[in-house]
Amino acid sequence: MSAPRGEKPYRVYRGGRVKGKVPTIPRPTRERGANGDGRRDYRGPGSKQPGGDLRGWRWKRWTGLSLLVLVLFLFFWILAAYLSFRSGVKDANKRLPESVRLALVPDKGMMLSHASDILLLGTDHSLNPSRASDQHSDSIQILRTDPKHHKLIYLSIPRDLRVPDIPGHGPDKINAAFQIGGARLAARTIHEYTGLPINHIVVVNFHSFSKLIDKVGGIDINVPQRILSNKFDCPYSTSERCARWKGWRFAKGEQHMNGYRALIYSRIRENKLNAADTDITRGARQQAVLQALMSKLSSAGTFFKLPFIGGDLMTPVATDLSPTELMQVGWLKFRAGKTLHCRLGGKADGGYIDPSEDNLAVIAMVRGESAPQPPPPNGDTFPPGCYVNRLPPGG
Repeated sequence: MSAPRGEKPYRVYRGGRVKGKVPTIPRPTRERGANGDGRRDYRGPGSKQPGGDLRGWRWKRWTGLSLLVLVLFLFFWILAAYLSFRSGVKDANKRLPESVRLALVPDKGMMLSHASDILLLGTDHSLNPSRASDQHSDSIQILRTDPKHHKLIYLSIPRDLRVPDIPGHGPDKINAAFQIGGARLAARTIHEYTGLPINHIVVVNFHSFSKLIDKVGGIDINVPQRILSNKFDCPYSTSERCARWKGWRFAKGEQHMNGYRALIYSRIRENKLNAADTDITRGARQQAVLQALMSKLSSAGTFFKLPFIGGDLMTPVATDLSPTELMQVGWLKFRAGKTLHCRLGGKADGGYIDPSEDNLAVIAMVRGESAPQPPPPNGDTFPPGCYVNRLPPGG
């Protein structure tokens, strides 16, 4: 049957071609499929399907997220450590009498760029009733920073050194100044004898130091010789056992000490196994304890404890140094390429040490006005001099 005239047996639809490339169907690849027939299911043309690239993106995302968490953790950990440390420093500032600050010479600028002299006084107030009134400064040191030459200088002053004048008192042992007028008179006396400006002061209580040493897990000290001490601070409660007790013993070599053991080591005044052991070597032992503690405080293990013990670090200390200034001292110590350990000396005269004529030369070495030299054989019982990058003999 034919179609009516004028009508077509089909319809014409007008349309346009989609702009762009004509999508093509990729050839199937043979891979192990889920259905086990060796062919991958074809999902047809369209946007890129999730696959291996997404796994790579996820790895990068988790890596970046992990780094961000680590950075935030360190930031808040350091912040907590600083706040704890700052609280301890503020308490240490309150423990220093305001009158002591009047005897200090102001810095010429920031400690990072200008030399500064810091007086370090170590006091040891024993719990023994017979020594309860003993308020002498057992350890006397001056720490001089030299940031321009990346150098630190320690000047050790024997506690029995006779000085021509303690202001308002007259000639006496230099450590008597602390007994008479506290830290302020000690700073004035040491300034007048050495001529060094005392810009800051740190007073350390050795008895409280033992608790701090325990908090950081003890310290390691290299004992240079065998020691059998005189009888002091007997560890026993009965007089019979104390009568049989011979004294404190320390073997030669490196030893790990807790706070109490380190305190006893720093207190030893006499070594029965070495008649040449003197008050100078006792000062060297105290310095060894302080140096070992400083090394432990700067260790990574202590860093992770700072938020919990930051305030306790300053418990044995009274000082005028602010948290920022203490951080500057720590940075200068970290950057120091050379450390000088100098000491004053003289001739033994009963319970005194008469000053050596070479003490002025040592002070010039401390100022940087002459090259450091070890003690010369000048006949002094305790010859003065400087040692580069090592403690004096006995320390």
